Amino acid sequence: MNAKILGKVKVGDRIPDFSAYTEAGEVITAEALLGQKTILYFYPKDNTPGCIKEACNLRDNYQYFMSKGYKIIGVSKDTTALHQKFIKKFNLPFPLIADPELNLLSAFGFYGPKKFMGRAFMGTYRTTVVFDEKGIITHIIYDVKTDDHSNQLKDILGL
Repeated sequence: MNAKILGKVKVGDRIPDFSAYTEAGEVITAEALLGQKTILYFYPKDNTPGCIKEACNLRDNYQYFMSKGYKIIGVSKDTTALHQKFIKKFNLPFPLIADPELNLLSAFGFYGPKKFMGRAFMGTYRTTVVFDEKGIITHIIYDVKTDDHSNQLKDILGL
């Protein structure tokens, strides 16, 4: 991610209000996430190499994070139908939020101009936000290591 683009949220902020759908078509809101520590990870696209590595790394450590009181939720601009296929293909135990209208990505500030191999385009900034039971952001990871993301989280959370 471009270090100059840090999103709209910062540590200490309350998560933005939002309403979105999980892959199962269930409405999920900021209010509904209160009461449990949450790891909310934003990623560009289902079934792409980096996103597969990140999702599978979190899947493989899911029970550990649950045992420490954290839930995990992924967010991308993919549709609920694409998320369903992604979850089934990689046996993901956590929900994925579909945000094709970019409401959640825009509220957090994790969608915007990017460059790759000299090409400019609009895309999702791979970022992870951790917040507490009250919805207060405790940590933000901008430089996600897709194949070792769980260890990044364990390190910053002191687990």
